[in-house]
Amino acid sequence: MKKLEHIFESLLWKSRLLVILAVVSSLIGAFALFLAGFVEVLLPLFKFLKSFDYELLSKKLVASAIASIDMFLIATFLLIFALGLYELFISKIDVAEEDPKSSKVLFITNLEDLKTKLGRVVIMVLIVTFFKQAVEMKYKTPLDVLYLSVGALGIALALYFTHKESHNH
Repeated sequence: MKKLEHIFESLLWKSRLLVILAVVSSLIGAFALFLAGFVEVLLPLFKFLKSFDYELLSKKLVASAIASIDMFLIATFLLIFALGLYELFISKIDVAEEDPKSSKVLFITNLEDLKTKLGRVVIMVLIVTFFKQAVEMKYKTPLDVLYLSVGALGIALALYFTHKESHNH
């Protein structure tokens, strides 16, 4: 019975290695989004070089800059997620710990750290999405401006509480 228990526990412990699928998938997704964000910024510049239409460039560049920021933030989310899962379930990243240039930002010690870091990135993605919608929206009534104000207040409160929480730790 003891041998069977040992085999089962060994299998159970090794099953954590399934997390590697999530790590690799997240890294591939992050790479693809970083690349897509880069291309998103370049496309309006190429269109401008063909037409030299400054008005087109200014409108398209603002929209593509916001879209690329969104992609970069989601890619960062995936990168933090991949690194966090790897450190929590597989192994510490020795190369990062030994490198004096490495940042302590990506070191994850428990699920709460991972959740907090990912939550902050999600808030930033929501802020960028709100900003994108605010730029594209047509303000026809005073109620539209009031909605924009309430949204901006919500963002300010989210940033305030996130900042306050980080200083409490």
